[in-house]
Amino acid sequence: MALPVDQLRQVLSQSLSPDVTTRQNAERALLASQTSPGHALTVLRLISSNDAADGPVRQSAAVHFKNMVKKGWAPDPDDADAKKFLVPTSDRDMIKNNLVELMCTVPPQIQAQCSESISLIASHDFPQKWDNLLPDLISRFGNPNWAVVNGVLLTANSLFKRFRYVQRSDALYADILYVLQRIQEPLTQLFTTITQQLDGYANNIQELTARLEALRSINRIFYSLNYQDLPEYFEDHMKEWMMGFAKLLEYKNPILVDEDEELTPVVQNLNLYGNKDEEPFLPYLPQFTTLVWNLLMTVTPHTKHDALATISIRFLSSLIGKMMHRKLFEGEGTLREIFGRIVIPNLTIREIDQERFEDDPAEFILSDMESSDTESRRKCTQELLRAMCRQFEQETTTICSEHVNQMLGQFAADKSKWEMKDVAIHLMLGIAIRAESAQFGVSQVNEGVNVMDFFSTHVYTELQETDMNVRPMLKAASIKFVSIFRNQFSKEQFGGLLPLLIAHLGSPHVVVHTYAASAIEKMLTSKVDGPNNTKVAKVSGADLKPFLGNLFTALFAIVDNLDLNENEYVMKCIMRSLNVAKDDLLDVVSIVLEKLTSALGVVAKNPKNPQYNHFLFESIAVLIRAVCSKDSAHTSAFEHFLFPPFQTILQMDVVEFTPYVFQLLAQILEFRPEGAGLGDGYTSLFPPLLTPTLWERKSNVPALSRLIVAYLGKGAKDLVPHLMGMLGVFQKLVSSKANELFAFDLLRAIVMYMPQEAFMPRMKDIFQILLMKLQHGKTPKFVGLVTHFFALFVGKFGSQGYLDQLNQIQPGLGLLLLGQVWIPRLQSSSPTRLEAKTQVVGLTKLLCDTPALLADTNGHQIWSQILACAVKIVISPDSHLTGVSAEDNDNDAEIGYDASFSLLHFAKRPAVDPFPEVQDAGASLAKSMQTICASHPGVFAPLIQQGLSVDPKLSAGFETLCQKSGVYLA
Repeated sequence: MALPVDQLRQVLSQSLSPDVTTRQNAERALLASQTSPGHALTVLRLISSNDAADGPVRQSAAVHFKNMVKKGWAPDPDDADAKKFLVPTSDRDMIKNNLVELMCTVPPQIQAQCSESISLIASHDFPQKWDNLLPDLISRFGNPNWAVVNGVLLTANSLFKRFRYVQRSDALYADILYVLQRIQEPLTQLFTTITQQLDGYANNIQELTARLEALRSINRIFYSLNYQDLPEYFEDHMKEWMMGFAKLLEYKNPILVDEDEELTPVVQNLNLYGNKDEEPFLPYLPQFTTLVWNLLMTVTPHTKHDALATISIRFLSSLIGKMMHRKLFEGEGTLREIFGRIVIPNLTIREIDQERFEDDPAEFILSDMESSDTESRRKCTQELLRAMCRQFEQETTTICSEHVNQMLGQFAADKSKWEMKDVAIHLMLGIAIRAESAQFGVSQVNEGVNVMDFFSTHVYTELQETDMNVRPMLKAASIKFVSIFRNQFSKEQFGGLLPLLIAHLGSPHVVVHTYAASAIEKMLTSKVDGPNNTKVAKVSGADLKPFLGNLFTALFAIVDNLDLNENEYVMKCIMRSLNVAKDDLLDVVSIVLEKLTSALGVVAKNPKNPQYNHFLFESIAVLIRAVCSKDSAHTSAFEHFLFPPFQTILQMDVVEFTPYVFQLLAQILEFRPEGAGLGDGYTSLFPPLLTPTLWERKSNVPALSRLIVAYLGKGAKDLVPHLMGMLGVFQKLVSSKANELFAFDLLRAIVMYMPQEAFMPRMKDIFQILLMKLQHGKTPKFVGLVTHFFALFVGKFGSQGYLDQLNQIQPGLGLLLLGQVWIPRLQSSSPTRLEAKTQVVGLTKLLCDTPALLADTNGHQIWSQILACAVKIVISPDSHLTGVSAEDNDNDAEIGYDASFSLLHFAKRPAVDPFPEVQDAGASLAKSMQTICASHPGVFAPLIQQGLSVDPKLSAGFETLCQKSGVYLA
């Protein structure tokens, strides 16, 4: 029931109380009433109150309303909890009709919350279900109150951001066109009017700031509207916009504290147009190149100008790297000026960089690490150098080499000038690389640069310095150089580098030992050409073995140091080292497992770094796989070490870790010796796994279902008393589109492992559940899953068993499903690998053991279609019929944390063939055809011809299959 406004005011006031009990009671009251019809409207009335004494309460109400919208406007249909927060349908139109007006009349802090609420609703309803929103916003462009104008512009900006960074589609372009038709003209008029007004308010800081804030939003809106393509209207009105941009770039006013905030969005728009090579923009390029160039000359090294510096450098990079703009930059004088005025200043270490290196290493690493997406002056400058090399490689290389030699000379004369050598290294990183990827390193180098000579003369010597407190930033740069050029080093050079990098793991400087760990990890993934056009690891387990002791000692010294933050690069290096050394881990497994378990105990108390935690669990998974795959008896040791911390995590309900624990429990269980059963630990753990609340949490479902399947694989007979609980889980999962895949994993495991007499009496109910979903929630994905299950069921229990179950529900239903669901699915999309084999086995039984198919012409047609589907799967090279699963290369895989569900790469469930007795499904099909044709002379030949005649490839493929199988059909 909705609270009256006075009572709501009191509850919101109590929600701000410092007393925990009072606050929690108020929050519960709000939660209980927020889905009541009228509650949201009462909240809006309270927000609109003009009583000054209500300020904090109005602010609280605005936050409460925003949270209601966020959770309850479009809740996830598969999230049972989310449905509890649904905003009543009866309130929605009233909310949308009044929210913009409310935003325009409230103070700035509350306005920001209202604006965000509008954006949240619009992300689902705009434009189809909220066609008056945009006209409502645009109508306020002329409001005399600049707080209102800026409020609607900020809201419009947040609405249109969704046009960026998304894949093009007809629906996207329809939405962009809808917006353009309404806003392009008033936006252009507003932009032109405000830019013309700037000079008139040059001495009025309040009026000037309001207009510049509006221009900043307009520029960002312009960026969103032009991101996908140049709209025709803006092409026709290019002059107005470009004149305005030019004026803003040239605008100077001493009363402004900093113009940077206004200039960055302008240069961002120029960069967008520069990258698009739009013809109407080309005449303006020389002017803007000069303006941005001049702007860069005035940009200070201060961090407040970093965004402007990086976007300006990117603009120049986008131009200088293209042949069509070559004339703007050609000439040695211009190139030398770029080096002297832009490249060198923006590559040079600043005081703020040194402070970050020491005091905020995580921030330094984020902006400097090669694989980071964060833009920094250095990264953008190195991209500028590479763009220069694309057009003027010889000239750029020559000029750069002069600077490098000069700086190295300064360092040689005075070792305290280490910053000069640091710039020299980064200049080399800028000009030496022609092609690279973050995952695999440099693949092509500038032939005019001797990378290995520079390394041996200037980088290697720096790494040989044993005092870790000497020039630590230079050590970090040297390690980065090694990491980036890892592909250029030979295996022998790796052997010389590994001890030096391991030594740097002992550095007290976080950046240095982090870079060392990252470099080692990347070296362990480096590849060389192998036989038959394959790639093989440059560093093998045997190569790494001599260094294992020192490597693990150094890595775990960092992990064990509680004064240091959890370091994801160090833990990733541990994971990768364990994987490479897997054959040599038996001697150290106890020590390593103890260290990992100890680290797990620390982070479980307060999980902070998701990536670190993910690599920690991956490391445990690597260890389990490496050791237990050699000898399954070792599972008892892992259970001894891991069960106590796992039980603690499950008892404490550490939400971030429970999916990992379930996956590792499944992995250990799958490695348990055959015949060993479940054991006491696993047996006692099973009943709580069926608790419904565990399955409510989306992140648990994939891991929990995997664990239940592992239980069934190892001890299905012991789980018969829990069958109804498992079927209840199946029914819950299959009702959700997000979880139906896991429902079928569970169902297939029940059919594969459970005693037949236990589940067969329930099969009619199971089929009814599947048919209900087919009737009301049929999707291509579900059809694929259900027909996979049908094939497994037929393969295990015969075609008559399949028909009997379905015909109990409705006479003739089995054949009906074959003709209308199963066959059409196989005709439209062929399965692959194990499912392909399962389908062929099931289809073969349908062809050979189903008398009902021979009863009439409809049955004959279905029989012929089944044969065509089976042959299509067998002869298709895409089926990979003999392959168990797609082979993943452990060293190539992108491994890391995923917020929705983090699959442990090294704990993945091995694929299980449900029909190991069928060595070759294709040959089995051919031989079964031979048998049935021989037993029914003259009956099947016309049906075979009818089925295969639909495609000449089928006839030829079947003939080849028969020849290979030694089969002759009479």
